[in-house]
Amino acid sequence: MAQALGFDFGTTNTVLALADGRDTRSVAFTSTAGTADSMRTALSFMKDPDLGASALKVEAGHAAIRQFIDNPGDCRFLQSIKTFAASALFQGTLIFAKRHSFEDLMEIFVRRLRAYAGEGWPSGIGRIVTGRPVHFAGANPDPALATQRYNEALSRFGFPEIHYVYEPVAAAFYFAQNLKSDATVLVADFGGGTTDYSLIRFETKAGKLTAQPIGHSGVGVAGDHFDFRMIDNIVSPEIGKGSQFKSFDKLLDVPSSYYANFGRWNQLSIFKTSREFAELRKLVRTSMEPEKLETFIELVDHDEGYPLYQAVSATKMALSATDEAEFNFPPLGAAGRKTVRRADFESWIVDDLARIEGALDDVLEKTNTAVGDIDKVFLTGGTSFVPAVRRIFTERFDADRIETGGELLSIAHGLALIGERDDITQWTA
Repeated sequence: MAQALGFDFGTTNTVLALADGRDTRSVAFTSTAGTADSMRTALSFMKDPDLGASALKVEAGHAAIRQFIDNPGDCRFLQSIKTFAASALFQGTLIFAKRHSFEDLMEIFVRRLRAYAGEGWPSGIGRIVTGRPVHFAGANPDPALATQRYNEALSRFGFPEIHYVYEPVAAAFYFAQNLKSDATVLVADFGGGTTDYSLIRFETKAGKLTAQPIGHSGVGVAGDHFDFRMIDNIVSPEIGKGSQFKSFDKLLDVPSSYYANFGRWNQLSIFKTSREFAELRKLVRTSMEPEKLETFIELVDHDEGYPLYQAVSATKMALSATDEAEFNFPPLGAAGRKTVRRADFESWIVDDLARIEGALDDVLEKTNTAVGDIDKVFLTGGTSFVPAVRRIFTERFDADRIETGGELLSIAHGLALIGERDDITQWTA
């Protein structure tokens, strides 16, 4: 019977892993979208007459995305829930006239995971070990508030013990199972919303793996920011960003704030019902390039946010393997088919890369660790495949010191393995 449950509650994806001794396995989820061992961190809510007047049909993951796409205008969709965890400004959100706190949303999400897991959900969990970033996303994140909210949500499930471990520490522990000798390891974990570093010394004493944390660092920049930079440079100019409209005898710029809604694809559905969107419709009459704003309006009206992000993601992935890639998004017409050069993409993310590299410098400087003192570098997370990100490490470390693997699973399985240890308190944040 499994004793420890590793809970990698990610910005983009969530993974659960079970441990019993040295063995681990991912929890599989079966929903209307199929079976998978990871779940998109997303929720959708829709009224369903079959469930009663006040009941809602709730889905999570890709099933939530499908429900949202199939029922435009009738479905409330939330994604990247984790980004609200440490924000004191987030006091809840209204879903069909009922306010839901962060704790409520996290609880609902976990309950859907449990339902999708079915008989695969363990009945004898002794402790749950939850990952947390070194630095939460947001302008002024409050990690104590995030932990408080996590505790409140998870305590509703009656877990005997709840522990928290830095996500890169969990990834490091997963990686360290294959170490052949004592080593100082730097782990770089690239998530959807944050980049985290952890520097740890692993040693084997009396046949047991021990670890001495040396230092941590992180920054609220990762893959989601790269997606937005691509949209901002490829798509936004084609739908009016940088254009002007006439106000009496003056030419004014179309507000750039309209285009910030592309920061999360589901924000477009919220923008659709906003006062700003109503104002945008009025600007068409006085715009110097009305056809661009009309295209913007059509994208919002037809809920094209998710297909757009799929197109962007495909282009970004292709650029990890080639110097040029095709961006193909038919709703934009002729402007929706472009060749994107890797060099251009890298110029768009240069400020983000500088912040990611700055966080690496920070952990090395704070711990007074020289590059030569690091035996292994473990890169995990999908953004680690971006060549410009990888160069940050290849320009500092020899190729034989850099390793990758378990991009989606390493944190959850590391958490589960840590959960099996008697000295768990030495690993917790």
